[in-house]
Amino acid sequence: MRMTNFTRAVWAATLVAATMTIPTASQASAHRSCPLPTYGPGRSYRPSIEPSRFSADVTNPWFPLRPGTTYIYTGTKDGQQALDFVTVSRQTKKIDGVRTRVVQDRLFLDGILEERTTDYYSQDRCGNVWYFGEDTAALDANGRVTDRAGSFRAGVGGALPGVYQQRRPQIGRWFRQEWYKGQAEDRYRALTTAASITVPYGTFRDVLRTEERTDLEPGVVDNKYYVRGVGVVRELTVKGGTESLQLVDVLR
Repeated sequence: MRMTNFTRAVWAATLVAATMTIPTASQASAHRSCPLPTYGPGRSYRPSIEPSRFSADVTNPWFPLRPGTTYIYTGTKDGQQALDFVTVSRQTKKIDGVRTRVVQDRLFLDGILEERTTDYYSQDRCGNVWYFGEDTAALDANGRVTDRAGSFRAGVGGALPGVYQQRRPQIGRWFRQEWYKGQAEDRYRALTTAASITVPYGTFRDVLRTEERTDLEPGVVDNKYYVRGVGVVRELTVKGGTESLQLVDVLR
């Protein structure tokens, strides 16, 4: 059959539309191999975890964890001057059968070490970063531990891991970042990937801005800003508090 120019145009447009709407076999396979949990009440939250599909090498462009890297943040918390050191260690640790990257976080307020936290992250084969737990300790002026609230490890006492950062953020979709009833109930969603921001470390465009909440503090809303290839450059409380941190330097 001979095709007119109009017919050719319609046929070409149909092919383009089909290409855009029908996933390739590899895309469909990747989706099946890395199922992301549906957000819901804690009692019905059941992420599917297969340890062989996870790696401690976190290369997600929005949240890269390069061993030996230290992020330095400054700001305020509870009316005090804050200085926060986040170091990606070369250590790994198995949590609930999954090999995770160990990240050390040290928060100083008015020059005194206030909080000491060890976080555990892992990345699935599709590039999504998961949070498998934290060991946190609040300290007094003499360095003695006064509180360990918020600590949890996936697989212990009913605690479960959560999605910390998608490889390709879905705007508006809520995820649980963690689940341990009464201790760890943070959740987040991506708001935009087109934000702009200036912090001491630099000025950036096409920035990912997220919203974080927790049922443990229902009146508090936090925002975080992520830059490709860097990670978190700013976090601040936009409702229910005054905490604010911004990236000053990255040491490698």
